[in-house]
Amino acid sequence: MSDLGDWFRSIPLITRYWFAGSIAVPLVGKLGLVSPVSLFLWPDAFIHRFQIWRPITATFFFPVGPGTGFLYLVNLYFLYQYSSRLETGAFDGRPADYMFMLLFNWICIVVSFCSSPNFEKCFDSSLLMIPLIMSVLYVWAQLNRDMIVSFWFGTRFKACYLPWVILGFNYIIGGSVINELIGNLVGHLYFFLMFKYPMDLGGRNFLSTPQFLYRWLPNRRGGVSGFGVPPASMRRAAEDQQGGGRHNWGQGFRLGDQ
Repeated sequence: MSDLGDWFRSIPLITRYWFAGSIAVPLVGKLGLVSPVSLFLWPDAFIHRFQIWRPITATFFFPVGPGTGFLYLVNLYFLYQYSSRLETGAFDGRPADYMFMLLFNWICIVVSFCSSPNFEKCFDSSLLMIPLIMSVLYVWAQLNRDMIVSFWFGTRFKACYLPWVILGFNYIIGGSVINELIGNLVGHLYFFLMFKYPMDLGGRNFLSTPQFLYRWLPNRRGGVSGFGVPPASMRRAAEDQQGGGRHNWGQGFRLGDQ
C-alpha cells in the first residue's frame, strides 16, 4: 500500500484531485450511498430546480457496470496520462493557468449540454467526464502536434490525430461519439483563443487567468502570470532561434509512457 500511496502523491496536484474525485464519486454511486440519478446533469433540475451541484457531480460521476467498466477505465487512464503531462509540461509552475483551462473547458461543456431545448434528443449522455478529459487530451495533442505517438497494435501517427483516433476508439467500445466530439471542439476553442490566435496570428488575447486563481494557486519557480502575445523582441528572438518556423509548444510523449 505504501507504493500505491507514493504513486498517488507523485501525481501533480490538480490532476490528483481530479483523478481521486473521478474514482470516489462513481464509487459512492456504485455502493448506493447516493442515488446515481442525483449525480447526472439534468438541465431542467439544474436550471429550474436550482440543483446547482449537478454540473460538478456529473463531471466526476460515471455509471460503472459490466457494459461500461472498460470505457471508464480507459478514460480514467487518459485523464491521468494527459492531465499529468499538461500540468507538468506546458503548464509547469503555472497551476492557476491550468486550473483556468479546466474551468473554461468545463463551463463551455456545461453550456453546450444545457443550451439545447431538446437536450435528451441531442445528447445521449448527461455526464461530463469524457468531454472534459477529451478537451484536455486535445489541448495536449495540439501542443505536441508533430510528435509521433504509438497507439494499440503498434499503430503510429502524429499527436494531432490522437483525439480523433480516440474518438473512433471510444465509438467502437462505447457506441457513441457525441461526448468525444464536444470535448474535441471545446479543446479546440481553448487552444485557438489562448495559443493559436494571439501567438501565431498576432491577434488580441481574449482569455486571461483571473487574479483570484493566482492568489489561490500562485506560480512556482518564477513563472509568469498567464499566456498571451510575447513582446516583439522575444518573438523575433524565438523566430531567429527556430528559423522562423512554428512555435515549439512543448515536449512530446509516446502514448503509454509514464
